Amino acid sequence: MIVETINLTKIYRVGSSLIAAVNNVNLKIKEGSIISILGPSGAGKTTLLNLIGLIDEPTSGKVFFNGTDTSALGENERRRIRLKNIGFIFQTFNLLPQLTVIENVELPMALAGIPPYEQEKRALELLEAVGLEKRINHLPKQLSVGEMQRVAIARALANTPKLILADEPTGELDTKTGTEIINLLHDLCLEKGVTMIVATHDEKITKIADTIYRMHDGTLEQL
Repeated sequence: MIVETINLTKIYRVGSSLIAAVNNVNLKIKEGSIISILGPSGAGKTTLLNLIGLIDEPTSGKVFFNGTDTSALGENERRRIRLKNIGFIFQTFNLLPQLTVIENVELPMALAGIPPYEQEKRALELLEAVGLEKRINHLPKQLSVGEMQRVAIARALANTPKLILADEPTGELDTKTGTEIINLLHDLCLEKGVTMIVATHDEKITKIADTIYRMHDGTLEQL
C-alpha cells in the first residue's frame, strides 16, 4: 500500500467546542490507483488530504506512506517525503504570480536540489504534456483559469511523485474546462503510474476513479 491510515483523527477546538474534522478514518490505497473522495464543503476532505500529505499532524492515529510510519518522523524527514514523493494540486492553483509558467514548474525541482539544466528539460517536457509549450514565458495573470490549472498539474508532477493529492481541482473551472482537466489528470496518472487522491464535490471525477468514497462530518465510507 502506498498510503494507509489507521484510526486517523484530527480534532480542532472552535471556541469551547471540539470539532472532529477527520474522525477515525481507516483507509488503504494501492499504488497506481485513482481515488475519489466526494463530499460537501466542511466534510473534512481537505483536512484528510493535509494529513495524508504530511502537511498537518493528526490528533491521534497513524499515516503510513510507502510502509513508513510517518508519526515517528521529524519535520525535516516529513518535508523531504512531501518534496520528493507527493505532488499537490490546489483549487486556487497557488502559482507564484511573479514567476513565469516555466519558473513555477521548475520551483519544486530547485527546492529538491535538481541541477538547473535538468529542471528546464523536465519542465519543458511536462508543459508540453499539458499543452502549454507555447506559454512557458507567460506570467500566471496572462493565463486562463484552465491554463493555470494545467501549470499546477505540471508543477505537481515536477519531482516525479509517487502520489498526487488534488483538492477540488475543477472547483474554479467551467464544465468544459473541468472535463478537460479531469481527462488530462487521468491520462497523465495512467501514463506515469502515479497514485492520485482527489477530494471533490464534482461527481464527474468519479468516472476516472478506481474507488469512490464519500466523506461526511469527518467520517469516510466507501461507495
